[in-house]
Amino acid sequence: MTTEYSGQGDPARSLALLWRTPGKGSTSRASRKGRPELSVDLIVRAAIEAGDADGLAALSMRRVAERLGVGTMSLYTYVPGKAELIDVMLDTVFGDLYTAGPAGGWRDRLESIARQQWALYQRHPWILQVATSRPPLGPNAMAKYEFELAAVDGIGLTDLEMDSIVTLVSGYVHGAARGAMEASRAPQETGMTDEQWWQTYGPLLNTLVDHTRFPIAARVGTAAGEAHGGAYNPDHAFEFGLARVLDGIEKLIAGRG
Repeated sequence: MTTEYSGQGDPARSLALLWRTPGKGSTSRASRKGRPELSVDLIVRAAIEAGDADGLAALSMRRVAERLGVGTMSLYTYVPGKAELIDVMLDTVFGDLYTAGPAGGWRDRLESIARQQWALYQRHPWILQVATSRPPLGPNAMAKYEFELAAVDGIGLTDLEMDSIVTLVSGYVHGAARGAMEASRAPQETGMTDEQWWQTYGPLLNTLVDHTRFPIAARVGTAAGEAHGGAYNPDHAFEFGLARVLDGIEKLIAGRG
């Protein structure tokens, strides 16, 4: 899987784009021959659509220009390059998260946050191809972080613990979503569904493996395979893991009493 890194663009230009500060390329300009006006927002939305369709490996300034029906060089008036474009793409899709204020207790709020992140990855799988240890420092990323921290504010945690819990939940969802994406691509890449794989490999494995040598693996693996129709079920893994993560956080909070 291709991995890009956020925060690799020119810092001043990236931040100017993220915050839409006045300057070169910050306003729309009418294209000739009846084409739509070009703007940073229009370019970014076209790039997001391209990423949704083909992933980041296929994303380029040329591809975005083709989607908009303009020359590639015209994009550089608004966006310096792919690195800065990816940062703005990320910040833009983050703006689709958390449209309502936090509701319920801390556990309900964190669960809602996790589910909304999970849904965002389903809509835009290319996000999983961007390493965000240096996140885009745009307005939507900041609003996202603020909302997530508000879910655990005022319940007796230190600031560092609040940040760590937000990181824990987001990291869990990211890992689960990555596994789900890989599983969803397996039939296309291998030409075999999970059910077909299990039906083919399961009986063959039974003829080769001495179950007395691996009794626990044989018993549990069979039970899981029968339940999931394969070796792995992304939705089950997400649901089970999320509940256990929240259980662990609940134990931490209870210890503050």
